[in-house]
Amino acid sequence: MVQDYHKLQVWQRSHHLSLRVYRYTARFPREERFVLVPQMRRSAASVATNIVEGCGRATPADFSRFLTIAIASIAELHYQLELARDLELGNPADNEAIRREAKEIWAMLRSLRERVRGAG
Repeated sequence: MVQDYHKLQVWQRSHHLSLRVYRYTARFPREERFVLVPQMRRSAASVATNIVEGCGRATPADFSRFLTIAIASIAELHYQLELARDLELGNPADNEAIRREAKEIWAMLRSLRERVRGAG
């Protein structure tokens, strides 16, 4: 099952999303540096990280399990972005763009997981 994750568009977009989340949260107020900021960054990085780990596994079932974890992480990030929006943290336009991107990645992950399950 080992494959080069760099070739997966969903990984490329997830990696880009992580970079965007890091930049977006860098402008949050100081009091959020130890609360919401690390949670959002971990959630974002977890998506790409779990894709990478799944690519390194031996079976489609293993890969599917890590894609499920990535889906849970993107769902968590999506909520955290809603929370940041409602707390009026960061630039609203950036928040909306990141949430839109996260939703698209979420759909890509579900689609890939279904294809991987079909291969197993």
